[in-house]
Amino acid sequence: MTRRLALAIVLAASILPRSVVLLSERGAILDELVEKSDRFARTLVASGTFGFLPGRPSGYTQPLYAWFLGGLYQVFERHWLVVGIAHIAVAALTAVIVLEIGRRVVSLQVGLVGATIATVHPFLVWHDMHLNREILDGLLVALVALLALVVAESKGALLALALGAAAGLAILGNARLALLPLVLAAFVALPLERSRRSLLLAAAVVAGAAVVVSPWIARNKISVGCLALTTDTRALWKANNQNTRETLDGGGWIDDVPEPPGGPPWPELAADLTLAGKQTEIDECAQQRYYRELVVDFWQDDPDEKGRLAAQAVQMLWSPTFSVDSDDAGRGRLAELGRDVVEPVFMIAVYLLAIVGALVVSRRFVALVVLLVGYNTLVAMAFAGTVRYRAPFDFLLAILAAAALVGGWERVRARYYRPKLHR
Repeated sequence: MTRRLALAIVLAASILPRSVVLLSERGAILDELVEKSDRFARTLVASGTFGFLPGRPSGYTQPLYAWFLGGLYQVFERHWLVVGIAHIAVAALTAVIVLEIGRRVVSLQVGLVGATIATVHPFLVWHDMHLNREILDGLLVALVALLALVVAESKGALLALALGAAAGLAILGNARLALLPLVLAAFVALPLERSRRSLLLAAAVVAGAAVVVSPWIARNKISVGCLALTTDTRALWKANNQNTRETLDGGGWIDDVPEPPGGPPWPELAADLTLAGKQTEIDECAQQRYYRELVVDFWQDDPDEKGRLAAQAVQMLWSPTFSVDSDDAGRGRLAELGRDVVEPVFMIAVYLLAIVGALVVSRRFVALVVLLVGYNTLVAMAFAGTVRYRAPFDFLLAILAAAALVGGWERVRARYYRPKLHR
């Protein structure tokens, strides 16, 4: 096995199945399961305004995926083939990074198997070919994991800055990762063999993230009126109220939770009303405070219900089956077979193998896996859980599973395929 051959196999495993999905879906990827970043991107290209409407700046989403789409639309056009090819390229790059992580952690063979398992993940093969920002989450979390391992080995301050910058980009793509730099700082600083050096590395990680994220927060202060990563605390409220658990138990998603009585129109609705001829002005910062207060009140007034919601979020995050009916709902028997049968079998196998793999890989990598998936789980407990929030982190489990598979195969080969000695 050579690195060139391993790279070719991983790229084929990443590109070919997604190409089949892309050709099958074609124009549907621009019409169904579309993330609101697409609307921001179109407005940005058409008017130069980052928002729902020209001349009305908004901070109602994380900006990274909208910038990504805006760049594609500006240079090329808004076309299913443009978006599809770009997404395939991102998925392929993610797979290459996972290959390198596995090679560093154990061996080239483990990297090959781990990257292949990660990239043929049935959910991701389908989900990556639609307008969803998790495609960038997967890339950036993989890059963060690779850089974290490199920094932990080399103890280089410049690399720690790069790690922080990568974490900052991840935050701009997903506000739920806002505290990730602190987790990474702890990882690269330990063990505290040289306390000054450890503190320097930790500070560099946090500083790198701050440099990347601060301009966006300042932009929101200037253009929208408040310091914020996103003004969409309504999403946090949808995941934290008296109606949330019942809605999720019924197979719905937090978007299906009833609005609070007398609640203000959210920015996207206000934009739609304005386009329909009913001029609707809103204060995003006041709305942010409004929903934040509702969340805090819910946590304080009904901690038992919040505890049940947190347990439900963990179950939904780690369930090998789809707990949300709208999550990439299949169209046709083949898609439904993949969603209802192939995906659960695939993830159960990955879970079981990952447990075994955790016993044979380095403690440093196991610690990184625990920190990253643990952080993601805690965030889900505060917010909500679903497969699309877990999937960008599943490559970590895939590497552990690969270590178990390769190790098992090597033991079998050593036992049953011993070379015969010739006299």
